[in-house]
This record gives sequence, C-alpha cells and structure tokens, in this order.
Amino acid sequence: MAAAPISRYPVPKLADLPADIRSRIETVQEKSGFIPNVFLMLAYRPEEFRAFMAYHDTLMDKKDGLSKADREMIVVAVSAHNQCQYCVIAHGAILRIRAKNPLVADQVAANFRKADITPKQKAMLEFALKVTQRANEVEEADSAALRDHGFTDDEIWDIAAIAAFFGMSNRLANFTSLRPNEEFYAMGRG
Repeated sequence: MAAAPISRYPVPKLADLPADIRSRIETVQEKSGFIPNVFLMLAYRPEEFRAFMAYHDTLMDKKDGLSKADREMIVVAVSAHNQCQYCVIAHGAILRIRAKNPLVADQVAANFRKADITPKQKAMLEFALKVTQRANEVEEADSAALRDHGFTDDEIWDIAAIAAFFGMSNRLANFTSLRPNEEFYAMGRG
C-alpha cells in the first residue's frame, strides 16, 4: 500500500529549497531524527514558511513567563477544539516530553477540564478556549481572573497570542490535509 501524501499540496524537494529553509529543516531532522511534516508543507511557500516560523519561535521558545509545557498545553487544547489532527498529535508529543507526563496530552485533548492539571492551568486553558471561540467577548474581567491565579499581563498576552496563532495554524493544517508523522505517536509515552 502506498504511503498517504503529507498534504494535498506539493512537497518540495529539500535540494530545491532556499538555503535558509533547507538548513532549518536539516537542523530539525538532525535533532529529532525525522522531518515534521509541517515543515515540508510550509516549505511549499517559502516566504510564508519564514514568517510562520519566526512568529512560532517568538511565542513558543521564550525563556521567561509561561513554561514550555504550558505553552504546548495551550496548543493541544486549542487544536483539539479546532479538530486539528496534526497539531494535537505533534504538539501532544512535545507536551508529553516537556511535562514529563505520558498521560497529560491525551487528557487535555479529550477534556482538559477533567485532566490531571492544576487549577491555574485549567484557568489558562479556559481563557485560551474563550479566545479561540469567542474572542469578541474577552474583557478585563478575564484578565483579572487570570491575575488572581498568578499570571502576569505578559503571560496573559502570551496565552491569547498562542491561542490565536494556533487557530490559524490549525486551519492551514486542516485545509492542506496535513498528516502527522508516525514518529509523533510514540514520543514521550515511556
């Protein structure tokens, strides 16, 4: 049986990509042992690849504020709501690794309100889902409630920005029928 395509759009050959994009993809491949399909899908449009990755890295690789696990938890919750298979599977793998918990990603994806996470994390995810579903209803009371849980204004901004960015990412992944790499399914499970 032939392997299913990565996406419904053409996947460029690594050799044909601009040097900066090829280098980034090769670095990820060297580190993880495979190329996440999102890199190959986005490489179809190099300028958008660069812009997407720049904003992704700005949001997800910060050293201060939210933990890297919390950032991934937001992605999983938002992606589950948006029914983005690629992002739930890929970021679920990263969440399992960053949280050092093989169960958390599945719990958050299925129903974060019943997941074994802290009340602070549940408040964070409630807000992320409100931004995802009803951003027009977000008001100062939402920020005040998050401050009561110990979040700073910059962390609240990050929660909203991650939810918004991955709403866009989820839509692109769904639009292109982006398939998760098989490697993601086993990562961080033990």
